[in-house]
Amino acid sequence: MQSVEIENEGLKRAYKLTIGAGEIDAKVDAEVKRLAPQIRMPGFRPGKVPANLIRKMHGESLQGQALESAVQEGVQQLLQDKGLRPAMQPQVELAEGYAPGADAEVTVSLETLPDVPAPQIEGLKLERLTLEHDEEQVEQQLKQLASGQKSWTDAEEGREAQNGDQVVIDFIGKTDGVAFEGGTGEDMALELGSGALIPGFEEQLVGVKAGDSRTIEVTFPENYPAENLKGKPATFDITVKAVKTAGEVDLNDEFAKSLGLQDLDQLKGLLRDQQTQELNGLTRTHMKRRLLDQLADTHQFEVPPSMVDAEHQNILAQLEHEASHEADPEAARAEIEKEKDDYRRIAERRVRLGLLLSEIGQANGVDVSQQEMQRLILQAAQQYQPAERERFIQFIQQNPMAAAQLRAPLYEDKVVDFLFEKADITDRPATRAEIEADLESEEGHVHGPGCGHDHSHDQASAPKAKKAKKAGIEDAPEAVVSDAVPVDADAAAEAVKPAKKARAAKPAKGAVDAEPATPEPAEPLKDHAPAKPKRTKANPA
Repeated sequence: MQSVEIENEGLKRAYKLTIGAGEIDAKVDAEVKRLAPQIRMPGFRPGKVPANLIRKMHGESLQGQALESAVQEGVQQLLQDKGLRPAMQPQVELAEGYAPGADAEVTVSLETLPDVPAPQIEGLKLERLTLEHDEEQVEQQLKQLASGQKSWTDAEEGREAQNGDQVVIDFIGKTDGVAFEGGTGEDMALELGSGALIPGFEEQLVGVKAGDSRTIEVTFPENYPAENLKGKPATFDITVKAVKTAGEVDLNDEFAKSLGLQDLDQLKGLLRDQQTQELNGLTRTHMKRRLLDQLADTHQFEVPPSMVDAEHQNILAQLEHEASHEADPEAARAEIEKEKDDYRRIAERRVRLGLLLSEIGQANGVDVSQQEMQRLILQAAQQYQPAERERFIQFIQQNPMAAAQLRAPLYEDKVVDFLFEKADITDRPATRAEIEADLESEEGHVHGPGCGHDHSHDQASAPKAKKAKKAGIEDAPEAVVSDAVPVDADAAAEAVKPAKKARAAKPAKGAVDAEPATPEPAEPLKDHAPAKPKRTKANPA
């Protein structure tokens, strides 16, 4: 194999590889010898089929596989010989006019990872906000638990249903006078005022009595999950079978036992532990944000545009997901479009911080062990149905890029913990409200031109920052941090395959998407997460 560099500009590199016909033909010969004992053909004893006949019968497939293998090895050898660290998957293109028996010319284009300056991690100073327990919040959580464990009893005869009461209904939903699929249910228990169903449904049941029949009119929201019902007016024929009132729940040992605990003290202890975890999480998030700010302020270097593009698209995809659930999706999308440049600056910051944290981790021996990786894979597999879990595990084990994505958040956390250990940390008492306000306000902080601050992390305005925060678009660069940047040469070789080759099936799209869990079908009426009817005739997606 011969290689010639044809582009070297910034982080961009391109090479022309020439793979000799003899090298490809040698691979065909090797494959013929490997297959010969397995080939069966009338007139020949098993394993005695002449090589020339095998070539004649399977030549196109063998030639394609040999070329693919040669290119794959060539790309890997090129990366090794030139000491290249690709930022993203190299692009591989076979020259037009290639014919079996001739040399193969292949163009390999890629962006390399930058040479990250020696990280400055000495002299880091951080403030850790310490938060005290809020016993009043524990009491509020107890009351919320109690409200979810209401005991319902039949109301006195003739009582009109009020908000806070429960009605048991049968219903038939119709659009254009025709009952629609999934709109019929029996014995559905509904707490009025809960906001569980689509707007206008519960409000029209206030004042009904047991035995009443009523037809109500509603309009399904524009963002309703079922496509056939979005924005459509509908009627529901309602039969009220019972009106029930909620009994008081005493917060005592018996209540705790109904939840499977020993007594009320144990329940309160669990709530305090949960609060401790939440407060620790807030404190860590605040301190991590300050750490990333310091790193961003003191480290500037070129980042690969392809990585920024990929991260930018990831951010926009998250925002698009949020927009699809807004009351006015089109208005939300228009706002995102106006702010695309701001989100690109966020993407650039995240990529830069990701590369920096990766460099810090590698330079200081931070690693994700095989046992930790195995735990990550098993945890991620739990998001799938049992029949799909083994397939997901195999996919991660066979796909280095997917494994790197899975490993990245844990690796980032370990690097951040390492930096916390190196930093000079001072404690300051604070309240939960203060730290939440601080995190919110810093999202919208804007620096003026010439201030010497890294503007790549600014989000231009508080409204934009709030939208970014809502979609989970934080400064954290976990999507691009990894202790390695693997290159899937097999995937690179896909571009040059002249003949198809059977491959193992990959997991469904969700295997590498942000939301791999299979969603449950949407139900008509449901706007949030109410209790399902006991019996329904249909339940469409």
